Amino acid sequence: MMEKIGFVGVGRMGSNMARRLRDCGYAVAAVYDADAGAAARLAREIGARHARTLAAVTRASDIVFTVVTDDAAQLRVFAEAGDSLLAGAKGKTFVNCATITPATHVEVARRARRAGARALEGCMASSIPQARQGTLYLMCAGDRKSFERVRPVLDKLSAAPRYVGRTGRAAQLKALVNMVMNANTAALAEGLGLASALGLPLDMVREVFAETGANSQVLKTDGEDMQNRAHECYFSGAHAAKDSTIAWVLGRQAGLSLPVAAATRLQFEAMVALGLGGLDKSGVAELTFRDRRG
Repeated sequence: MMEKIGFVGVGRMGSNMARRLRDCGYAVAAVYDADAGAAARLAREIGARHARTLAAVTRASDIVFTVVTDDAAQLRVFAEAGDSLLAGAKGKTFVNCATITPATHVEVARRARRAGARALEGCMASSIPQARQGTLYLMCAGDRKSFERVRPVLDKLSAAPRYVGRTGRAAQLKALVNMVMNANTAALAEGLGLASALGLPLDMVREVFAETGANSQVLKTDGEDMQNRAHECYFSGAHAAKDSTIAWVLGRQAGLSLPVAAATRLQFEAMVALGLGGLDKSGVAELTFRDRRG
């Protein structure tokens, strides 16, 4: 029999992962979110139970995916007292997909082991369409046997889930991915903002960028949006600020100076301070064009 799946955190990513697994024939048994309305709507849509407690998700599921916002939320759902996913968790497997610090993933894995459960990192380097289509780029870490045990489920979410090592390694790697991506995003916004100030046609500038060393994946995903001020959110500026900080702190802990990462962090924090954190990360261009906030 297929495992029963639970989800904690059914925002843009979690909800589409749940839809994908439902479409692949898995029973999504229970969903939970701090926004009870969002959980109730998704539950009705996919035929799942709207769990009112975290313990109810664990009770109904064999595998629980968590897709929460930050370290505090991750530790809260795995609390060592009160309502928690750890209640009755013996034999269960948790796949934790949030972009949080490596240290928090290590702590959650420790708590899960004490409860007789297994915890894996399932860090995602993709966005909403990939979650819905089952083409996520998944970086997984933790116990290798546990990874292989849930691999059939992960294969429905990702074309090639990648095992990268012990607990904490996937979070480190995800931080590096987002550090470079966010730096590219901020640099592209500055390049297009300067091109605009110089009076260069931005369509032409983007074509030249695409044909030279200025090309990047970010140019493909964000360049036109920056030009047209189309900042529908796939990956928010607030998340870019959070993730840039995670990477910068890892650098400090390693004794490295990362001036580009530091500048990128400040740029996205400025975006949040201006009330633009809910925009897609492409909205950082609002700070760099002279006729906008910049």
